Amino acid sequence: MIRFLKGLVLLPVTIAVILLAVANRDPVRLSLDPFSPETPVFSLTLPLYAILFGAVALGIVVGGIFAWLGQGRARRQVRHRGREIRRLEGETARLKAYAPPEPGTPGAMPNRTALPVPR
Repeated sequence: MIRFLKGLVLLPVTIAVILLAVANRDPVRLSLDPFSPETPVFSLTLPLYAILFGAVALGIVVGGIFAWLGQGRARRQVRHRGREIRRLEGETARLKAYAPPEPGTPGAMPNRTALPVPR
């Protein structure tokens, strides 16, 4: 069901992207030199769709980096809690090894608290 919905959303997006690329094939000069607009030192001549797709890809990468950095505190807490869980599981196993067996199990000692105390 999710695959169908994903396809239902991605198919129109794919068609729109292909139409955008076909409609914007003309080369455009991208100048990276703000001080000399007539004769830029750093410029590229690319199709407009390539510049748009590059800008979107750069936005996705930068957004992903900032999202990853923003989740640092949560990842640190997960690591800390994982170490604490492993420590407590080890302590529980160690205490179970030294605990007396439960009454009614083979090899268990009789319940001594039920014996009468001499006066």
